[in-house]
Amino acid sequence: MSRTESWQVRKVAASLGAEVLNADLSKINAEEADCIKGLLSQHKVLFFPGQTITVDQHVELGSHFGVIESHPNLKNPYTEHDKVFELAASKGGIADEWHTDLTFMEEPSIMSVLHMVTCPEVGGDTMWTNLCQAYEELSEPMKDLCESITALHDALPHNRTDKMMVHPVIRVHPETGQKTLYVNEHFTRRIVEMNASESEMLLSYLTRWVQNPRFTVRYGWTAGTIGIWDNRCTQHMVLNDFEGERIIHRVTIMGDRPEGAASPKYKPWARVGNKSDTSRQDRQLKSYYRQ
Repeated sequence: MSRTESWQVRKVAASLGAEVLNADLSKINAEEADCIKGLLSQHKVLFFPGQTITVDQHVELGSHFGVIESHPNLKNPYTEHDKVFELAASKGGIADEWHTDLTFMEEPSIMSVLHMVTCPEVGGDTMWTNLCQAYEELSEPMKDLCESITALHDALPHNRTDKMMVHPVIRVHPETGQKTLYVNEHFTRRIVEMNASESEMLLSYLTRWVQNPRFTVRYGWTAGTIGIWDNRCTQHMVLNDFEGERIIHRVTIMGDRPEGAASPKYKPWARVGNKSDTSRQDRQLKSYYRQ
């Protein structure tokens, strides 16, 4: 009998998220990895409580899903393994803004595999939002607009504004074909084809829109739980409402370049020749196109 036949899958929210019981992720085979991929396509984020794995086993687990890369900007002072990034709340590092991992890169992360090593008894939950549903529930005029424009993402939260990339506002998931709303409050700086004030207005609306509770799941961690999510169709954030130590190990799987639902219809604002906008974002956009 296949080991996956004993797995029990339970949805934890209407929009996305499922808990998988009776799985042992300390050593999985190709069939089990394929099963996880299938469940991920359906639920977008999976939780496997009660796991006992070493750092090397964590890396081996992630390697079933693609190429692993350490964090491109932040140092890893706590864990020696170069493929694992550790965030320890008592030492800083709370991702308490909504974001998709590493969208400032040309080929952002496709998946993240998180091992909750230590967590507080109360608080420190993580929330995810379903970017496919966020797109689907936009009005038709807003869909048309968003499909025709792009956005600049940068690594400002990591003090690396020189690292930036333009991606479509609406991307197509390469495996499911679903359209997703691909902007976030943490890394997305501006709409490329709009002036600064227009960009601010639209981005503030879209980044609030994806936070609608109807699109989200909130998960309360227990030590040993492994969470796996698809960065191509989700955002997440940590609730910074706890005291004590919260330590996670994360393996990040890279990466494909986001493909837009349609070709951009308009020229970048910085290329139009308008000299009245002198904001940092406009200068940054011009810098991007000079690269």
